[in-house]
Amino acid sequence: MAKLIYASNMSLDGCTEDERGAFDWAPPDDDVFAFITDLMRSAGTYLYGRRMYDTMAVWETDPALAEQSDLMREFANVWREADKVVYSTTLTAVSTAKTRLERHFDAGAVHDLKAAASSDLLVGGPNLAAQAVRAGLVDECQLFIWPVVLGGGKPALPIDMRSELALLDERRFSNGVVHLRYRPR
Repeated sequence: MAKLIYASNMSLDGCTEDERGAFDWAPPDDDVFAFITDLMRSAGTYLYGRRMYDTMAVWETDPALAEQSDLMREFANVWREADKVVYSTTLTAVSTAKTRLERHFDAGAVHDLKAAASSDLLVGGPNLAAQAVRAGLVDECQLFIWPVVLGGGKPALPIDMRSELALLDERRFSNGVVHLRYRPR
């Protein structure tokens, strides 16, 4: 069975975005960007909530983005090659290829998707990831901890449950970012 991996950038105080909903506090340098691209490459399917999908869709809908550097071109190629499932009750259509729209998160359907997949799946966005964590579907958390305290914002992890984790791996980057890879115990 394929793994479902929750991958997220987060501040030292545990937020994925600041109080304004912005991500500008986490601009990856080349090493972090290449590492994230390799992580994305390892998965054949990405599961997104509407807001994360809107954020990521530019990798397909804005060709100028990929032309800014070789690293950005590679990331755009990796993103376009993966299948995407977007969970939204408000989105009326998707703007990218290889993407399907689901109205509601269905834990059983995601379990079946994991069982049928030939490569891992990534879940992006803290709200959707929280649903997957609560359903016991997340096999790994890969967190990129940025050396910034936001003082508030959207929590990266569910705040209403306890979960024991086992550290599988860690990596420190020269810009102060730390990547931590965990699995539930």
